[in-house]
Amino acid sequence: MDRLLRSGALAATGLVAVLALSACGGDGPAAKKAPATDAASLPASPSGTGRGTDGEDGTAGGAAAEALKGTWTGSTDGLPVALSVTSGRVALSAGVHICQGEVKDMGSVMLALKCLDGNTDRTMGSVESNDGRKIVVSWEAGAEDILTLTDPSDLPTVRPEPSAS
Repeated sequence: MDRLLRSGALAATGLVAVLALSACGGDGPAAKKAPATDAASLPASPSGTGRGTDGEDGTAGGAAAEALKGTWTGSTDGLPVALSVTSGRVALSAGVHICQGEVKDMGSVMLALKCLDGNTDRTMGSVESNDGRKIVVSWEAGAEDILTLTDPSDLPTVRPEPSAS
């Protein structure tokens, strides 16, 4: 059973990494329909880094996003969870749900995601702790993920071929 969970987590990690790196499914013009949040309306970061934003929409492009950079894996309620962060962008695979979004600085480090299938279990999460090897993310819908930084050499290197449409 443990081997099955590890295989599932590894496959999910690969999928998340591919989605994050290929920006598949939502970085086009249609994704820009949501109104931008005024960065001046965000509270200052308790870490002393100011607002920690690079953009005008509260996106944490600085230390907050950099501290989360990489692929994090684990399991919650017996299902594999993989979270990949690069350049402030986030891709998450939790069970059968695939979600994308970004790291936000809203007074604390938050993950703001939208799931491709409309699932709302993991759409707004707060990074409760990050020691560089393990993170704890508490989601507004109640789930809590404890994830471990995955060594890049453990990730699959095969990239799927796009299907002909």
